[in-house]
Amino acid sequence: MMPKSPKPKSAKPTAPKAAGKKAPAPRKAAKQAEKQIESPRARKKTAALVAPVADTPPATPDVLDRLFAVVTSRKGTDPSVSHSARLLSRGRRKIAQKFGEEAVECLIEAVAGNTGELVGESADVLYHLIVMWVDAGVQPADVWAELRRREGTSGIAEKAARPHDPLA
Repeated sequence: MMPKSPKPKSAKPTAPKAAGKKAPAPRKAAKQAEKQIESPRARKKTAALVAPVADTPPATPDVLDRLFAVVTSRKGTDPSVSHSARLLSRGRRKIAQKFGEEAVECLIEAVAGNTGELVGESADVLYHLIVMWVDAGVQPADVWAELRRREGTSGIAEKAARPHDPLA
């Protein structure tokens, strides 16, 4: 039988106090923690840690087509109600900027080896790509057809078949 380890003297966890500052009251600390959890950045970071809901159907690539339909339906609607409407109302340059920012964040997480964060950032990249497609009038079916056309072709062979740029 293993010996029992002694219990700590205080059952309450104590946090170090900053010089001259009181520790926040328990209710206030709980509200602060709640605000942090509710922030978009915190939700994004914790989303990968949350297990999928049992009632949720398995994710399939169809989710991209459904997302495209939702973003399309937001075009021209009130920007104060929909993030997609807000992005679309700001124009192609802002949409492209947001897509680029999300792509860089995705790359950073990939290089850092943060798989959970990479998943979240990848979802952001796909969302902003779809917003860009909606703005530019690109249909997902056209992209899927291009991917299907390329399927089975070596990337090296496909690149070699492209017209040569004499200035490159």
